[in-house]
Amino acid sequence: MHVVVVGAGIVGYAVAYELASRGAEVTVVDGRGKGQGATRASAGVLAPHIEGHVEALLRLGVSSLDRYDGFVERVAADARRPIEYRRLGTLQVARNDAEARELTRHAAVLERRGVPHTVVGGSEIRGIEPALAPLAAGLLTPQHGYVGVATLMAALADAAAVRGVSLLTSRVQGIKHDVAGRIWVNTLREALDAEAVVLAAGSWSGTIPIVSAAPPPVHPIRGQLLQLRFPAPPLAHVVWGAASYLVPWADGSLLAGATMEDVGFDESVTVAGVRHLISGAEELLPAVASAALHEARAGLRPKTSDELPIIGASSTMRGVFYATGHHRNGVLLAPLTAAAIANLVLEGRECEELALTRPSRFGL
Repeated sequence: MHVVVVGAGIVGYAVAYELASRGAEVTVVDGRGKGQGATRASAGVLAPHIEGHVEALLRLGVSSLDRYDGFVERVAADARRPIEYRRLGTLQVARNDAEARELTRHAAVLERRGVPHTVVGGSEIRGIEPALAPLAAGLLTPQHGYVGVATLMAALADAAAVRGVSLLTSRVQGIKHDVAGRIWVNTLREALDAEAVVLAAGSWSGTIPIVSAAPPPVHPIRGQLLQLRFPAPPLAHVVWGAASYLVPWADGSLLAGATMEDVGFDESVTVAGVRHLISGAEELLPAVASAALHEARAGLRPKTSDELPIIGASSTMRGVFYATGHHRNGVLLAPLTAAAIANLVLEGRECEELALTRPSRFGL
């Protein structure tokens, strides 16, 4: 079975890898190549109990996080290269009494759900993370962690190639059926025929003409991210504040993110964005002032109106499947998305989580 995956980010390559691992012939098509969309500006935080601000998103995130250990193990083994992946936990922090009350409410929700957690006072935080500024309270959630997105992207590309996935770097001009019922993906370089097409082009998904289907309603939201360098990791946990988050890498790098800006398809890194990120990071971690600024980058996150991804089979065009609209959670939801799409495409089987993400809710 030949499947064309449109989109070469984390989600697109995770889907391609899973399909190929199950025996499909897969071609990935992207006009800009590997990992050049939202993937570039992702910090790789795996924290569904923070990001899951609505019940459906929480359910998706928890299900995908449960798959992450096995997903990383398989990809790294096929790629024969390491993936930086650590479940070191998140420390949510409160700067004042009002934020501390919010943490208490959040802890009560975790308690009802049976999620392991620990509430800590301001004085206790210094014993856990001595480099942090004085804070009012904290909430530790040990299940959380992060994955190094660049290492995951590189490993997915290599693992997919080992499984026979090919990449065509060309812009897609349209997707349609011919009179015989075959699906064609027309690109600037060539036309590809397929038995199934998976649209995983992130913020650009809505710009690709699909005959007999409306464009998916995804809207780009710019996220800017900083990579700072320290001689050694300044933190032992992912630290999550009200205005910023900090992700410590094993090599001493620290990711500080992230902005959320509705600016269309503008991928610029801006002075205002960098200033905002540095200010927010320094408020939590004063040592940021002496860090080396290694890189500032931006990417466009694909947001839907209900903030849930669009994952599933098209209700209007046979053989077309969607894996888009993940917004801030593309990296977290990649394992679930890949398995769900492979189940649908190759077995015609819909996992229960897809009841939350069906394209039909948008008339697709």
